Amino acid sequence: MKKGTLHDKHSVNTAKLSRIIMLIICDAVLLNLSEFLALLIRFEFNITELFTKAPYVENILKFAPVYTVLGIGIFFIFKLYTSLWEFASVDELIHVAAACVITVLAGFIIMRLIHLSMPRSFPFINGMLLLIFILSLRFSYRFFRRERKMRRRTDKKRTMLIGAGRAAAIALRDFHGSADSENEIVCIIDDDTKKCGNYLAGVRIVGSRDYIVEAAKKYAVEEIVIAMPSVSHAVRKEIIEICQQTSCKIKVLPGIYQLANGEISIKQIRDVEIEDLLGRDPIHVDLTGIKEYIMGRVVLVTGGGGSIGSELCRQIAGYEPKTLIIFDIYENNAYAIQLELMAKYPELHLETLIGSVRDSARVDSIFETYHPELVFHAAAHKHVPLMEDSPNEAIKNNVLGTLNVALAADKFGAKRMLLISTDKAVNPTNIMGASKRLCEMIVQTMDHRSETEYVAVRFGNVLGSNGSVIPLFRDQIAKGGPVTVTHKDIIRYFMTIPEAVALVLQAGEYAKGGEIFVLDMGKPVRIDDLARNMIKLSGFEPDVDIPIVYTGLRPGEKLFEELLLSEEGLTKTANDLIYIGHRVEFDEEKFEENIAELRRLCYMNSPDIRKKVKQIVSTYNPQ
Repeated sequence: MKKGTLHDKHSVNTAKLSRIIMLIICDAVLLNLSEFLALLIRFEFNITELFTKAPYVENILKFAPVYTVLGIGIFFIFKLYTSLWEFASVDELIHVAAACVITVLAGFIIMRLIHLSMPRSFPFINGMLLLIFILSLRFSYRFFRRERKMRRRTDKKRTMLIGAGRAAAIALRDFHGSADSENEIVCIIDDDTKKCGNYLAGVRIVGSRDYIVEAAKKYAVEEIVIAMPSVSHAVRKEIIEICQQTSCKIKVLPGIYQLANGEISIKQIRDVEIEDLLGRDPIHVDLTGIKEYIMGRVVLVTGGGGSIGSELCRQIAGYEPKTLIIFDIYENNAYAIQLELMAKYPELHLETLIGSVRDSARVDSIFETYHPELVFHAAAHKHVPLMEDSPNEAIKNNVLGTLNVALAADKFGAKRMLLISTDKAVNPTNIMGASKRLCEMIVQTMDHRSETEYVAVRFGNVLGSNGSVIPLFRDQIAKGGPVTVTHKDIIRYFMTIPEAVALVLQAGEYAKGGEIFVLDMGKPVRIDDLARNMIKLSGFEPDVDIPIVYTGLRPGEKLFEELLLSEEGLTKTANDLIYIGHRVEFDEEKFEENIAELRRLCYMNSPDIRKKVKQIVSTYNPQ
């Protein structure tokens, strides 16, 4: 590999040296050619008069070696041989102009000093010619290089660029000059009416967003690139929705922070993700408060390899815990997040442990060994249809696993335990949701009986989590369909995984014990609309290229999810997106007896487990 690398570097250096030598030779010719042509122009192209009236040509020939060396030296000083002319801009133009002016003036002055006479108009004509020649040489290099690349790629996609600002200009230059470009920009859209009809890097700005659909047809556009990194998510969503009325593939330029860092290029342009259609700006949290309660503490994350658990680990690692413990039964996931965190946070004291929350002895041994101060309990079975077929397993893992962790947190003096709950715990129609409601009741019961603070955080679906609808739709679209939707009217709340976890951590900061925190998930999304948007974003037409099939509600599935019980009101917190549900009272002693009976039934794999759960969770209505 090293030999190959050295060979590549040698090849690059050789090519660079050859290019510089060729430029020097060309410049030497042009320096002297411009002088001779300047005299010809001065004498109105009368060669006889030029050679007979005065010794001007003889003086040029005498001075040529000195003038050539002088010019090449000044060109080196102004970096005319090290600039990347493929990306030349105004700065390079100024450098060329300055180098030419100084060369001509210096040469003229030296000729006068050594008594080589020249016409007074000579330096002005010579300077103009030299500037034209040198600029033409440099920019012809750029032109021929671009043409060579264009000939090399004949399969470029006809592309519309949305935006005519700084980011669009950078992207457009990259599209024109990069060997990686697969796009030919044929038109530009911008809402600034003053720009309409003008050109950006040779491409016409044809209209505002209202003209997108018409322009896509007129210019036979195949792909649309949105180059507006500084606009709000709501505006971007509106533009994407207009673009979806075309049959074009849609891509977006990255965020404004990358523009500020100079990182914008076509390599960063990505496909539009479903997150872009949430239509709101990213959720922000108070990082200072979160860091204060995590920094320097031992933190345990159960289910640390899962979608939510692994993101908890990523964010917690950034707040400098004393020790971060990843606990998961699935070693592949645990190993993946372990490698990721070790690479990103080499100073982090990280422990990765394999085991099940069902195993109380294993849970106790971890608490006894490491004495975690903060416990984030994300381990759970979460797939509704699978749990409907295996209800006893849902109770063993979700309910009894939570009880094991909660008891260990009390026994070994943890400061706080936070349960990851779900909107499916509200008026549950499936065993998974009911099991999560039982977990919330365990947390509230334990909070009354322990010095440890026990809280729960309840939220809806997260975009892209393992087994969720987004990866399923992507896979179905990639296979050519059909895309399966259970019901045309089914709706769900969605949030990105990092957003949900950030709010979970902030809820943990607000915790005093016994609360059920409810996250504001924004507006619900129709799953049918989600499927259709994903098909369009992939460049296909729903029900034409990719069929949508309605399969009917699965066992235990509701048309809509709720985030709080009817008995619970909501109390605001310092974060407008985090609320506290008022406590729903229940007989805790009776609850303990019921949990003991539930344990007995589920380990007998009793078919009556749902009946028992219904006795405990009055809002549970199994379908």
